Amino acid sequence: MQLLKVSFYNPITQMVLTLTNFAVRPARRFIPSWKKIDLSTLVLAFLTQLILQVALLWIKGFPFEVANVPIWPSLIGLSLLGLVRTAMDIFFYAILIQVVLSWVNPHSPISPILAELTKPVLRPIQKLVSPINGIDFSPMIALILLQMVNISVVRTLESSILAIF
Repeated sequence: MQLLKVSFYNPITQMVLTLTNFAVRPARRFIPSWKKIDLSTLVLAFLTQLILQVALLWIKGFPFEVANVPIWPSLIGLSLLGLVRTAMDIFFYAILIQVVLSWVNPHSPISPILAELTKPVLRPIQKLVSPINGIDFSPMIALILLQMVNISVVRTLESSILAIF
């Protein structure tokens, strides 16, 4: 939200900040921002993904003690791919909710936030594909492209990394 310059005065944004500040605020003391990127939030998200990947392997019964393959580079790769997949999922669902709300209630309190979140994905497509008879097809194209990249690139890379185990 900080990178995309989402308004912090919206009640929904305030809720997200309240729910995440307990972890992000102490991390900001040790991890500084870089340009407009809040590195503390990214590091916390990466650590969460890393813990998730280790927990999933542990639940599956992966023998960490006897593993001959150095697994930490693979776990770091899986965690980075998890971050990318999560970001793509956020964009996907934000676009989907924005489309549904445009039919049902275009003036809901979450509409401005969704518009600001989806702008980096939809704007380049809107420049290439203009509306036809007043209907904007850029959300549909963006949803299809996001799913294609998710399936063809992210999941393929995850599968190749998981094949090491």
